[in-house]
Amino acid sequence: MAYETILFEASKDGVATITLNRPQAMNSFNQKMLDEFDDVWVRIRDDDDIRSVVLRACEGRAFCTGVDVKQRLQHADNIWNRPDPGEGLGPKAHAVWKPVIAAVHGMAAGGAFYWLNEADIVICSTDAQFFDPHVTYGMTSTLEPIGATYKMPLHEVLRMALMGNDERISAETALRISLVTEVVDRDRLHDRAHEIAARIAEKPAIAIQGTVRAIWESLDLHRKAALERGMLYPLLGNTEGQKQVDRATTKTPDWKLR
Repeated sequence: MAYETILFEASKDGVATITLNRPQAMNSFNQKMLDEFDDVWVRIRDDDDIRSVVLRACEGRAFCTGVDVKQRLQHADNIWNRPDPGEGLGPKAHAVWKPVIAAVHGMAAGGAFYWLNEADIVICSTDAQFFDPHVTYGMTSTLEPIGATYKMPLHEVLRMALMGNDERISAETALRISLVTEVVDRDRLHDRAHEIAARIAEKPAIAIQGTVRAIWESLDLHRKAALERGMLYPLLGNTEGQKQVDRATTKTPDWKLR
């Protein structure tokens, strides 16, 4: 499939890179982008040569400013048949268990959280700004902030959702509240995201994907049920994972403090 709203490439080190590419619209998503993400996530999921993913945006003022309000998304006429308009944007909605590293620069607003909420690791540049404009325009904000409660403290999510356009979360604050795990200079952002993805891609895919799946699926369960479910994954995956590693020849890496 030839893409119009995103760029896609897969490198020899097992890393796929998706770049949001609507700079004229601050990388806001329209129906075409929704359709293209439906395709690209399935493509990534089914290609075993791809072992991790970097999600980033083209150069400009924004990572993504949410839905493109100038273009209508496709909706069913019956309001009870209308799905979450952005549910297909994220990897987990497509059962993609390959780690996704989101690299955020500039503005990340509203619907951008569909990606941030389902990314496994989020890093940002020093100029990043996170906010949710819904209530400023008289719209109830639910889906994006609910997803964010799995990463951010509740009071920080509520503050973001209720302040609307009147306040933006800086890169420094985003690090403090665990919205991101690392802040780097803008000119280092894409390289650093690829470095993290490549290090992960070096590890046995069975072990990595089993870990991602077990942890994410646990979020929908109570603690005891989550632990019982989690016990199944080593039983299923460890035997396969051992086939990918020769412990006698595997080098111990130099430890690096973050």
